[in-house]
Amino acid sequence: MNLVLLFEQDFTDATHAVLTGRRLEHVTTVHRAKPGDTLRVGMLNGKMGEGMVRKLDSVSCEMEVVLDKDPPPPLPLTLLLALPRPKALRRIVESAAALGIKNLFVMEAWRVEKSFWESPLLAEAELARHCVLGLEQACDTMMPSIRFKRRFKPFVEDEVGELIQGSKPLVAHPYAHNPCPRGVEGAVTLAIGPEGGFVPYELELLRQHGFEEVNFGRRILRTEWFVPAAVGRLF
Repeated sequence: MNLVLLFEQDFTDATHAVLTGRRLEHVTTVHRAKPGDTLRVGMLNGKMGEGMVRKLDSVSCEMEVVLDKDPPPPLPLTLLLALPRPKALRRIVESAAALGIKNLFVMEAWRVEKSFWESPLLAEAELARHCVLGLEQACDTMMPSIRFKRRFKPFVEDEVGELIQGSKPLVAHPYAHNPCPRGVEGAVTLAIGPEGGFVPYELELLRQHGFEEVNFGRRILRTEWFVPAAVGRLF
């Protein structure tokens, strides 16, 4: 935890907050904080700053907080992600939050296992917990938006055209002839398929709606490894 993320319910007044639970444990066991120490803090979906520890015991940590800095700018990348294994999705969400990705669409595809959609790991609270872990790691405060799209064809035909406006739309495909561009200037919308990739019909539909097929090299990576690798290549 490189940033102590604060929530509205933590504040007792405009400048004082109280930590309990996981964050208290981290402050005491990892930061080894004591009264008078200053920690880096940030308000969820708000500004960042510093929190001075005023009182600390086994029950709570009381801090005096000054929030006067903006969070880092978002990464100009929108992900269209075919639903992976739910356990993998949690890790992808956490790394996406840490990387500064703010828009993530999780969508159906032909090769997505239908049972994945019923997993409790897709619950909003569960994914939000992993977003918070990513934000704390990267010293950011702005939560990503995660939206689920259960029907591939209507999503692509009815919504994707507007989503890609002002961006470079790419679809990752290991057998594409064109290599992925490097050091892209501006925004990118990147579509990533499921295990086994998009089927030809899905690729053709994406092409018809403005996407360019690109490859990221000869190695085929798991989605949870591919996302940070793609970010490094694109930006």
